[in-house]
Amino acid sequence: MSPELLLLHALPLDGSMWAAQLDLLPKATYAPTLYGLGDRVEDWAAEALRLPTGNKLIVVGCSVGGSCALEVAALAPERVAGLILIGTKAARRLESRLHATYAERLQEMGLEVAWHEWWKPAFSATTSAAIIDEAESILMRQPLDDVIRGVRAFHTRQSRDDVLSTFPGPVHVVTGADDVLPGLATSSKQADLAQNGFLHVIPECGHYVPMERPEELNSILRKLIDQMAT
Repeated sequence: MSPELLLLHALPLDGSMWAAQLDLLPKATYAPTLYGLGDRVEDWAAEALRLPTGNKLIVVGCSVGGSCALEVAALAPERVAGLILIGTKAARRLESRLHATYAERLQEMGLEVAWHEWWKPAFSATTSAAIIDEAESILMRQPLDDVIRGVRAFHTRQSRDDVLSTFPGPVHVVTGADDVLPGLATSSKQADLAQNGFLHVIPECGHYVPMERPEELNSILRKLIDQMAT
């Protein structure tokens, strides 16, 4: 059976952030926009699992998409052959009001102010203005209520370091060298926690590796695809 790619996007973007990865497996790649799939990351994972048909999934997630990837592995471990977690923090501190606080602030600020305060600083200072502008344009296409739903889902996600530590397949943990969300120390610990973990540090790159340094990520993906195709 041939591998399939399931690509799960970061906040505050959508499935189009994976434009540079869609041709790796053009007839077997799925990049859904998650906000409309439910109110929780678990809902997103269950709905995203409906898209691929096979049992050799390479699930790739960036930020909250990585949290969703871990939920996919929890829901259907027999279908997931490998994980690529980009800028992902598997563990979560339980802070009951945090999701409400961020959602309320986003409602008050609006998308443009939140972009400049929260998300634009997560790009590397070396990333081209054109890439950052493209990310902003993706955000500004999203309904505010959808992004608020995404923020709530992110801050109410489960802690999934248990899945990370027990998943038997390869887990490639990818971080931009300039990313502080969650940063190199956390990413390194997560690669060590995985049974079959690998750490990739992408130089001159921030939180949004698929857009900032697509060829470096695609090289990791191609090797895993080739590995799964044998």
